[in-house]
Amino acid sequence: MGSAALLGLSIAVFVLVLFLLDTYRVKQAEKKFMKSLYEDCSRLSQKEYAPERFARIGSYFLRHPSPAQLDDITWNDLGMDELFKRMNFTLSASGEEYLYYTLRTLKQEEKELLHLEDVVKFFCENPEQRVKVQLQLKKLGYTGKFSLYDYLDNLDYLGERSNRKSLVQDLLFLPLLALLWVNFSMGILGLVMLMVYNITTYFKEKNEIDPYITSFAYIMRLLDACGQLEKARVPVCEKEWEQLCLHKKAMQAMRRNSFWVMDPARGQAGGNILETILDYVRMVFHVDLLKFNSMLKHLRNHIEDVDALIGIIGFLETAIAIGVFRSSMEEGYCLPSFGGRNGFCMEGGYHPLLSRPVKNSINGERGVLLTGSNASGKSTFLKTVAINAVFAQTIHTCAADSFHSAFFQVYSSMALRDDLESGESYYIVEIKALKRILDAAKGGGRILCFVDEVLRGTNTVERIAASTQILKSLRGTQILCFAATHDIELTRLLEGEYDNYHFSEEVRDGDVMFDYKLQPGRATTRNAIRLLELMGYDKDIIEKAHWQAETFMETGDWVM
Repeated sequence: MGSAALLGLSIAVFVLVLFLLDTYRVKQAEKKFMKSLYEDCSRLSQKEYAPERFARIGSYFLRHPSPAQLDDITWNDLGMDELFKRMNFTLSASGEEYLYYTLRTLKQEEKELLHLEDVVKFFCENPEQRVKVQLQLKKLGYTGKFSLYDYLDNLDYLGERSNRKSLVQDLLFLPLLALLWVNFSMGILGLVMLMVYNITTYFKEKNEIDPYITSFAYIMRLLDACGQLEKARVPVCEKEWEQLCLHKKAMQAMRRNSFWVMDPARGQAGGNILETILDYVRMVFHVDLLKFNSMLKHLRNHIEDVDALIGIIGFLETAIAIGVFRSSMEEGYCLPSFGGRNGFCMEGGYHPLLSRPVKNSINGERGVLLTGSNASGKSTFLKTVAINAVFAQTIHTCAADSFHSAFFQVYSSMALRDDLESGESYYIVEIKALKRILDAAKGGGRILCFVDEVLRGTNTVERIAASTQILKSLRGTQILCFAATHDIELTRLLEGEYDNYHFSEEVRDGDVMFDYKLQPGRATTRNAIRLLELMGYDKDIIEKAHWQAETFMETGDWVM
């Protein structure tokens, strides 16, 4: 055997060894990942959220609006971003965006929720199938800091792209090749000039399409994932599988010969000899540009198919994430039940973000008015009820021992602040937030609303008068309101409209202790001045404050 042949054999063996080692490494990493999915899925929610990435998680939601979705005020009031992060056990951009969409879209029929429950239950009871699906979703992955929908929306910036110019340039090679037989020198010169021109124009067009390769790559991975999922047996998803096959088939033309565009080594230095040759073929004959234009045309005509596949994949991954979330709820959970015109009953409900929550129960047949001292638990309780109401109609899971409710649209006016951009004061922001709830109630449908400290941005006399009338308007056969207030006067003015509940405290060993347990009736104690005393304020301030408060309670007049 000659030295050249021996060298070639050595190189071939070296390349084969590298290939086998890389394959082994990938397989081992895959096994390790699958093992972690069996043993502990909770780590999947430990993600870092770059601001620009988190800002685009709502892309699927924004493109699929419905009347019963949570508006921005309610979403922010309830701290739903943190709850989303808490249950984001997804592995792909499609799953992540669909989970966000699910949490903001309140179902108004039990049929959809029961189907979701069937899928959640299947993956919980069949871990092998769950892990197989999750492995494909892991391969699908993300699109970077932008949503796929950002790329799809920007396709129009490319304008109408035609293959005519590139095809003409390629066809020019034929007469120049023929010229070689007539005048070899002229033929060679013509071929070299055409190659130089093609390579020069290639890089300009390549730079134009490169930003879109990320989206094309994700769609190719999406189709790969759908192809693998077709082989999986998920009996409760027959409808989804039928739609998956239908929309995937419609996208197949985009896949053919897509390696010219999607080759991960395309244009990279240090590749093997074959990849280098293919790069030169691309530059000279514009093969990838031709294929890109045909893929672009196909994609523009099948945006709805891509959207449908994202929805199907996202639904499956959301169901898996819900199951994992349930297993991570140390205080337990329940499945909600629905019925009645305006009924609401929660037993042992708690806030899912608290590490050691105090459970509370409430039966809300009519409005509920909460009173109590500062820091006694009013706001947390309102959020607990609201979050469970949202969870019931979105993920069919409640942080409670039992939960029964009618189907509602949910609104809140709780964590408002001055709007510096528009120059609106807190009071203006607050009355606008309350009016949107009143307007929604006029539009039909059942409304469940939560109000924390009604009209806190204005003076006492007008606050009580206006709050009384607003809270009376937030009562009716189609609306149920939970409100918290420091104004004890409202509990008497509205006792015919609302049930009174309160939270209390106990002064013990020079400190104020809260048990955070909901009690029937109105609050009978105040702690604002007492807290000043415990924090070491001057005795003269404390005594005069007590005297003023007691005088006002007796006479109704403020004195100095």
